[in-house]
Amino acid sequence: MTTKELIKAEIDTINEEDLDELYNMIKGFAQSREQSKKQSFMSKLRSIQIDDAPEDLAANLDLYLSGEKHEG
Repeated sequence: MTTKELIKAEIDTINEEDLDELYNMIKGFAQSREQSKKQSFMSKLRSIQIDDAPEDLAANLDLYLSGEKHEG
């Protein structure tokens, strides 16, 4: 049996009350997969903008993250 056939066989065993929940899960999964195909992870990272940061943030990121250096 193919994976699709196995999934269909499992669906046939689910009671009617749970089918709406399963349908919503499948739709959510399909939509999230479609969105992830539209924009890659690197594209998402490139779209991040930091407008209000110290001028030396890139050079001293580790110090800012550890708290050793403070803005100001």
